[in-house]
Parts: sequence; structure tokens; C-alpha cells
Amino acid sequence: MRIARSLTELRTLLPAFRTRPLCLVPTMGALHEGHGSLVDRGRAEGGFVAVSIFVNPLQFGPSEDLARYPRTPEQDLAFLAKRGTDLVFLPRAEEIVPPTATTTVTPGPAGNLYCGASRPGHFAGVLTIVSKLFHLFSPEIALFGEKDRQQLFLIRAMVRDLALPIRVLGHPTVREPDGLAMSSRNRYLDAEERKRAAKFPKLLEETARKWETSPPKTDKEVGAIRASLEEALAREGFRVDYVAFADTETLLEITVPSPCPIFLLAAIFLGKTRLIDNLTIGPESLRV
Repeated sequence: MRIARSLTELRTLLPAFRTRPLCLVPTMGALHEGHGSLVDRGRAEGGFVAVSIFVNPLQFGPSEDLARYPRTPEQDLAFLAKRGTDLVFLPRAEEIVPPTATTTVTPGPAGNLYCGASRPGHFAGVLTIVSKLFHLFSPEIALFGEKDRQQLFLIRAMVRDLALPIRVLGHPTVREPDGLAMSSRNRYLDAEERKRAAKFPKLLEETARKWETSPPKTDKEVGAIRASLEEALAREGFRVDYVAFADTETLLEITVPSPCPIFLLAAIFLGKTRLIDNLTIGPESLRV
């Protein structure tokens, strides 16, 4: 495994591997099996697998957890080496976000919904750095987890709208044995919170089954299902950020009954920790 810690080193190492398709896995580090599954997927696609580790300051708001976001570079490098990663890019922040930088990538209207409404500027920060990584690596394939469904949607839209020659692949959410979606932020949870967090995906699953078993026929019924989920989350001690049923093609919220598949998107707070998750409602054969 090669390690590039600067743009100069990256530009020196990359040309040697252009004879093989390059699969890029952008990360913010604090790696777990969810990230490992992306590396495995990249290898299965037959590519040279490159992983970037960069805690992107542009996607954090003024009151968010940039300073305490977990940083475990040595453990991450050992993890990636065991996984068969070919190249790791571990740059200094000032090289990727120079103090004088002013140019950003603006997401479309879908970037202002859900996580974008709760975290103004978040997705502009995400897309700006992802587009820079795409420029630096020129990958044939880029891999992202489906846990961040809105992020995946917006990256695909950026690639499509800017005609970038990259295949953006989503990979299914990897979960803990109790169903909680793997996330670097899970390590913020104390023992009691971690036990309670497992109820989050279970309530989403119950709601998805309810929709599939008895699909709503009116906008009032859609609203009732949403309200029921919000109340159930609150009873378990979660503070609800948002719950939404979204169109898989536009990501716009569905307020009237719609043919499946649709996305069930949710974000909650447990103590100071913000968790997100999503499910696709509808027949497996139609899922996005």
C-alpha cells in the first residue's frame, strides 16, 4: 500500500496505475467495516482502490463537531493495509482547503432539504471537496455508502450535470448486529445511548412494513404515518431532526401517496450525537 501525504506525492504516484481502472473511496477517516466494504467493492469491480482520508472543514457548521470529530490515522492506515487498499491519500488540510480559497460547488434545490436544511452549507462543502478529489484522481469509479442517501443523490447529480466521466456507485448500508447503521459518530455514544440507538433502525423498519402492508391512500394518511413515527422516536428518547418520505428520482418529499419505491429518510439526536438512516420502501426488485 502506498501513502501520499501531499498533492505532489499523489501526482507522482498516480500515473503508475492508470493502466487499471481507478476506484476512489472518499472518507473522513475513523474507519469501520462500512468503509471496509467499500474497499472490498472496489476490488471486486476490478480496480485499483484509492482511499482518501480528509476531515472536510467545509461541511461542518460553526457549532458542529469539527474539533472533536474522531481522527485515528494510524489505525486507519493499518485497517486499509489489511483490506488490500492500493493507495491512501492523507493530505494536510491547508493543501485541500487553502486559506484563500473562495470557489465552491453549489448543490441544486435538493441540497437545501433534510440534512441541508438542518446544516446550512453542508452539502456545498461536501460537493466542493468531492469535486476536488474527482479532479485530482480522475477515477473511473467512485464508491459511496447508501447510509448518506442525500449525499449520494447530490454527488450523482453533480456528476451528471457537469458531465464528469465517472461511475458513482452506491453500496448498501453496513449495520451492526443489532441493526444500527455503522458510523464514525457511533463512538460518541455512551453505553446506555448505544443500546437505545438500536431502536432507531427498528422503528424505521416497522414504518416501512406498515407502508408496504397498507399503503396510504390520501395525503392525510401519509401525514399520519409520519407523525406516528415521529411520536415513536420521541417516546424512545430521540429528538427528531426530520422524518420524510422522498421520491427516489427527485428526492422531493412526498406529501400524497406515490407508487413505490420511495425513500424513508430520518435524522435524530441522541444526547449530543446526530444519527441518520434511511430505508427504501417497495419491492426489492425496484429498489434504487
